[in-house]
Amino acid sequence: MEYAMNGTQRRRKLLDMMRQASTPLSGGALGRETGVSRQVVVQDIALLRTMGYPILSTARGYVLNESKHASRLFKVCHTNEQTEDELVTIVDLGGTVADVMVNHRVYGKMSAPLNIKNRRDVQLFMNNIQTGKSTPLMNVTSGYHFHHVCAEQEEILDEIEEALRKKHYLADLLPYEMSDNE
Repeated sequence: MEYAMNGTQRRRKLLDMMRQASTPLSGGALGRETGVSRQVVVQDIALLRTMGYPILSTARGYVLNESKHASRLFKVCHTNEQTEDELVTIVDLGGTVADVMVNHRVYGKMSAPLNIKNRRDVQLFMNNIQTGKSTPLMNVTSGYHFHHVCAEQEEILDEIEEALRKKHYLADLLPYEMSDNE
């Protein structure tokens, strides 16, 4: 029996495919690769655009219009009350928080795109968390979670890593997480 991706996994795969492609990818090709119809891909692309991903539609297919930059996976741990400070620390140093991911021992990996690139995005995210009935994804793993963070250059990621370490937000990767979460 073949495993079907959920919507979040499928959208992550669409983003990964577009990032790796050197030419536009058609909706049909993306659908075949993810096991859904072209119409579902169109809906996923629309949702990704509302999340802030710069996806262009061309006559030959979809293109993710991101600048090429450095990225790094950070494992962090903090309280709900420290979430805003963590995000502001990253964006103030020039980073973009691409996503959040947890690695739950029972449920496996769960992730959600964030695309938080400035203080305004941080405030919108915090407002959505505070006014909604949901809690941050990190709560299912006692505060431990991962962020893919992008920046214009590696030196910025080094500064972000040092700032997160000084604030005691950075957590050590466990041996099984080293290659498992990239």
